[in-house]
Amino acid sequence: MIRLLVAAAIASPCIGCASVTRGTTENISISSTPAGATAEISGLDNPMTCVTPCVVQAKRSADITVTLNKEGYEPQVIPLTKEIPGTGAAGFAGNVLLGGLVGMGVDAVTGAALDHKPNPVIVTLQPVAPAPPRATKPRSPKRPPPPQS
Repeated sequence: MIRLLVAAAIASPCIGCASVTRGTTENISISSTPAGATAEISGLDNPMTCVTPCVVQAKRSADITVTLNKEGYEPQVIPLTKEIPGTGAAGFAGNVLLGGLVGMGVDAVTGAALDHKPNPVIVTLQPVAPAPPRATKPRSPKRPPPPQS
């Protein structure tokens, strides 16, 4: 019984924490038109690559950039921003009532109140422009051969 009370006392400061209610990671969906592009995700602890459509798990505090490549199409680079949505703000605000400074500190360090935008990442790839035709020198007209005598 005492163990239960001690555990409840330790856990109670974080009941309203965003890190408890939302977690410190989120899934980011990546898709492209056409599908089958290679998505390179940087900013993760271990940068990774996937083929669209795909889903990656990222820390909410990570600074993420998604680079999409597909043969015959222009590469696209999409930097993700971090924002505090309503649910993140509510979890962070719960610290005022229950978590106190400890809960606020945990949420600030882990980024638990943040979401990446855009999520899902949806990209329409543009075909590579065809190379312009090479300019050729105009040929001068052939002269008739000189008369033979």
